[in-house]
Parts: sequence; structure tokens; C-alpha cells
Amino acid sequence: MDFLQSKMSEKKVSSSRKSKLKSLLLQIGQSMLEQESLEVERRKISYMEEKCPPLNFPQSMLELQELCEKLHNQIDLVDEERYDAAGKVSKSRMEIDDLKMVVQDLNGRFKKPALRRVRMSAEAMVAALLGSKHKVSMDLRGNLQQVKREVKEEEKHTGDWRKNIEDKSGMDGRKKMFETEA
Repeated sequence: MDFLQSKMSEKKVSSSRKSKLKSLLLQIGQSMLEQESLEVERRKISYMEEKCPPLNFPQSMLELQELCEKLHNQIDLVDEERYDAAGKVSKSRMEIDDLKMVVQDLNGRFKKPALRRVRMSAEAMVAALLGSKHKVSMDLRGNLQQVKREVKEEEKHTGDWRKNIEDKSGMDGRKKMFETEA
């Protein structure tokens, strides 16, 4: 029973209470963002103090040359670090691209479904290929020519084939064959 009552009380939150809770959440989030930005500023300042100590300008030419050499060495170190970081970034990008290609290859492999035979008229096929814009009536059988078949005399004989061979056997049969062909 307590569980049901708690569920019902959650559902009956008024709109004014909702807006008050929303404003409180926004205030808390805003304060957290401000604290985070202050922390980022502190980190920047501490990093700059660590990496870039304040300059003491030398009084003599020898001290100035030493300072220039020291700065030049620091610039070289920073350039080496930057070059190494750029190499790591390019290598990781290449690995990411290779992995993307592997994922695409794996996604592309699938079993081809068994194709089903679809009965389709010629007009429906043309409509499917060309779309509904082109309406072509294709009466394929209407355009066919009528061909009359000449029936040979040999085909007219529908009698017994044994009798036909016996007639052609011997000299008389060969004589008959030459007479019918000529």
C-alpha cells in the first residue's frame, strides 16, 4: 500500500513545484559551471607559472646571449614535443580510419536472401523500371507476325514407320527416294 501511495504522490506534483525544482536545478548547475571555469583558470595560471617563469633581463651582452641560448633550447624542446604529439595524432587517426573500414566491411557482410520468383506482366515491369511518368503500352503478342508453316509430304505420313522403312529398303526403295526428292 505504501508503494502505491508513494507512486500516486509522485504523479501529483503541481506545476509551480515543478518550475521551482527546475529553477533550483538550473541554479545548482550554473554554480557548478562557474566553479569549473574558475578551476580551469587556476590550472592555466599554475601551468604558465611552471613553464614560463618571469624574465629577468640581463644587464650585460654575455648574459643576454646565455638567455637567448636558453630560450632557443626550450623552443627546440617544445617543437620536439609538438612534433611527437602530431605524429601520435596522425598515427591514431590512421588507426581509427582502418578500424572504421573494418567495421564497414563487417557490416557489409550479410547473407543474401533466397530470391523469390515474381510473376509480373511486361507493362508492370516497364512501369517499375521507368516509373509512373512513362506510360507505354506493350502488347508484345500483338506485334508478332503470323507465320504459316508449310507441311512437308513426309510429315503428312502418319502411318506405321516400319512400313515406311520397308518401302525404302532395297533397290525399289532407293528408286522411290530419288523419285520423291527430285
